[in-house]
Amino acid sequence: MDPAAQDGNGNGAPEDLPPPPPVPPNVTPTKVVEETKKVLRVPMARRGLGTKGNKVPILTNHFKVNVTNVEGQFFHYSVALFYEDGRPVDGKGVGRKVLDRVRDTYDSELGGKEFAYDGEKSLFTVGSLPRNKLEFTVVLEDNTSSRNNGNTSPGRTSPNDSDRKRLRRQFHSKTFKVEISFAAKIPMQAIALALRGQENENSMEALRVLDIILRQNAAKQGCLLVRQSFFHNDPKNFTEVGGGILGCRGFHSSFRATQSGLSLNIDVSTTMIIQPGPVVDFLIANQNVRDPFSVDWAKAKRTLKNLRVSTSPTNQEYKITGLSEKSCKEQLFTLKQRGKDSSEAETTEVTVYDYFVNNRNIDLRYSGDLPCINVGKPKRPTYFPIELCNLVSLQRYTKALSTFQRSSLVEKSRQKPQERMSVLSNALKINNYDAEPMLRACGVSINNSFTQVEGRVLQPPKLKVGNGDDLFCRNGRWNFNNKRFVNSCKIERWAVVNFSAPRVDVPGLVRDLTRVAETKGLTVEEPFDIFNENQQFRRAPALVRVEKMFEEVQSKLPGPPKFLLCLLPERKNCDIYGPWKRKNLSDFGVVTQCLAPGRVNDQYLTNLMLKINAKLGGLNSMLAGEISPSIPVVSKLPTLIMGMDVSHGSPGQSDIPSIAAVVSSRQWPSISRYRACVRTQSPKVEMIDNLYKPVSDTEDDGIVRELLVDFYVSSGKRKPDQIIIFRDGVSESQFNQVLNIELTQIMEACKNLDEKWNPKFVVIVAQKNHHTKFFQPNSPDNVPPGTIIDNKVCHPRNNDFYLCAHAGMIGTTRPTHYHVLYDEIGFSPDDMQELVHSLSYVYQRSTTAISVVAPICYAHLAATQLGQWMKFEDASETSSSHNGSAPGPGGAPAVPPMPTLKESVRNSMFFC
Repeated sequence: MDPAAQDGNGNGAPEDLPPPPPVPPNVTPTKVVEETKKVLRVPMARRGLGTKGNKVPILTNHFKVNVTNVEGQFFHYSVALFYEDGRPVDGKGVGRKVLDRVRDTYDSELGGKEFAYDGEKSLFTVGSLPRNKLEFTVVLEDNTSSRNNGNTSPGRTSPNDSDRKRLRRQFHSKTFKVEISFAAKIPMQAIALALRGQENENSMEALRVLDIILRQNAAKQGCLLVRQSFFHNDPKNFTEVGGGILGCRGFHSSFRATQSGLSLNIDVSTTMIIQPGPVVDFLIANQNVRDPFSVDWAKAKRTLKNLRVSTSPTNQEYKITGLSEKSCKEQLFTLKQRGKDSSEAETTEVTVYDYFVNNRNIDLRYSGDLPCINVGKPKRPTYFPIELCNLVSLQRYTKALSTFQRSSLVEKSRQKPQERMSVLSNALKINNYDAEPMLRACGVSINNSFTQVEGRVLQPPKLKVGNGDDLFCRNGRWNFNNKRFVNSCKIERWAVVNFSAPRVDVPGLVRDLTRVAETKGLTVEEPFDIFNENQQFRRAPALVRVEKMFEEVQSKLPGPPKFLLCLLPERKNCDIYGPWKRKNLSDFGVVTQCLAPGRVNDQYLTNLMLKINAKLGGLNSMLAGEISPSIPVVSKLPTLIMGMDVSHGSPGQSDIPSIAAVVSSRQWPSISRYRACVRTQSPKVEMIDNLYKPVSDTEDDGIVRELLVDFYVSSGKRKPDQIIIFRDGVSESQFNQVLNIELTQIMEACKNLDEKWNPKFVVIVAQKNHHTKFFQPNSPDNVPPGTIIDNKVCHPRNNDFYLCAHAGMIGTTRPTHYHVLYDEIGFSPDDMQELVHSLSYVYQRSTTAISVVAPICYAHLAATQLGQWMKFEDASETSSSHNGSAPGPGGAPAVPPMPTLKESVRNSMFFC
């Protein structure tokens, strides 16, 4: 290009375009219609702070952070690791060792810079490194040498030089090539943007760098890192939960942008680890057997795979790849050793037991008749006697815990508020973040005192029971002593089925239940019969037991029952529960209540009646504001309240469908009655994908249509003008998906019903899985129920608040973090907070305020209960070929549909 054609900025001036071609006479040009760009919804900004309630000072586990180097810049570098032959390093864990060696060896080439490394592919410095691309070669001693060559036991050489060879092999070295390349600059000014609520990619990344610095600090101390939590290898932090599994107490730490500036949120955290020490001791505990000779070795092989062991006497670390086929005394391998008369190696077959006892002079006490641990490769095994293997500490256990383990963990990891505060103060001192060089380079200093915020304690809402009586709440609790339910049902055409032991006095139980029910205002007819399970089916599979019981019930009852009381043999995890519920609700449309008769007293029976009354269409208590409609905003116009939750399979169960449950209020102006709609969806998918499901131009088979039609029918043929959605189980990174995927589906479902109908929407996310805790200064008690916080530690821009609606009786209260993402109605902060607080008092199953709004609890209950149905389905029944659904995308099996509820129970609170 001619230099004269350059403009002042060095850019070429636009050249004249050629004229467009002529339009043929018989063609009418079509005008290009520009697509209107879809506006994405984002979380709304805060409209103000609430003022209602008694003001109280509250301490929180956020620690003020000052940043002085605001003009500085983080430099982001990408890290690539290769072996000597150019193969990329894909194994996790080696990266930190390699980068530590780079720091030690090449300090001057790095310009003496400290760096923060995330353990994978990113490295950050304050200010730049000397060059944009750096390449280093480092050598690491491989002391985890699971890379012994040969299908032999380590130590295949002659007795004379075995120790010398083992030493040499122990420090077998490995060479790595490291490439560090410039990727991006992140101005520290971005942190200031985050504090103003103007979050962008840079501000999120800058806070991530600070979190990585803390993770690296913990890694240097030998901690186990789990996301933003770290766990020290200190037996004082371990607690047994059963089955060879330990709870390990550690700390969560993360930097958060809040209204009062940057803060460091530190909390106690717990993870599960494998019991360190002798492998045999772990297996005995894991399988609950008396000695190693009773161990199920097929199960042990699955349990031990990929765990790390150190071996005696050299203390080398290896990864377990399997077990030997034969016992230690029978398992042969090829031993190479030099002959006395020739320099060539001779090979002989020898057992693992003989090799360790005779060649290595190691006394084996009990492992001769047990399998060996294999730490080699599939075709080249390397065996060790099991008694020489010790499980290394801090190995995470990621499978689902049993009910017993879970309750043991909860019980042992509880901490009273004062104890938790003391532990957190000590954690801050021990970690000594002020001495961390990277934080100093950033100009970051952390205050070591708990942040004080202003809390407000809301008054509990007024509750009403039968005969117009008031219920008085004290400390978030009430009782039904000498009170009747506000709306009592009639228990008629019912029977008792007994899967439990014959020693239970069932007629006595029925008498007591009837007496308690009548004091609460219920009318109870005599049960038609008591069906005791036939002894011959007691050991049959759960599905068979349920079928046989139903056959007997059907053969003897004159017509279908309205209610069945079911006595189960076990309180928790009874395998009859799922099939029984499914048979009743899906096949026959019968309301059922299960119980395990243990210590049954009047209090227990009253609690049971709360559930039975709600399931049969009654109501136990309700807000005074529902009876004489006076709930702000909600009572003025027909309002539908929804609760949405998705339940996923246990960890490690990647093929079990996720279960989406949506509950909705009915019979407006009531906000205490709900019904549920439950569907299956692809495993581990959090966004609900069946909210709107058009099957033709006019037909919609989605969840929302079903709920809207029920509201219309039950609320005097009125459509809701306002729809308030409570969503559980989503993280902050998924808020935009809730607004732009789920809310859009709900709006489309409304439009599909009536094109001219424009209800107003509110979307609120409830989070329990966070690490903010609140404490009363100078008091050993938890914060009082109704405590609300919407200042200082909340988001600098978004509309969020914390609420402790319930009374924390044990441990430290975990507040619920509510995020109001969208509000077309225009709630004032006080009205919104009052509504959320009131919805914690309408849960029909309990006589306490609950920690999260009732619609979300109900959605969770419905998803969990129907999940039990799927759990016990026969594999062939749930496979796609048997339910007629076509394979999913990519040939993946289609998700089996959820069995539908019978019409007679569809609108009931069956999930109570």
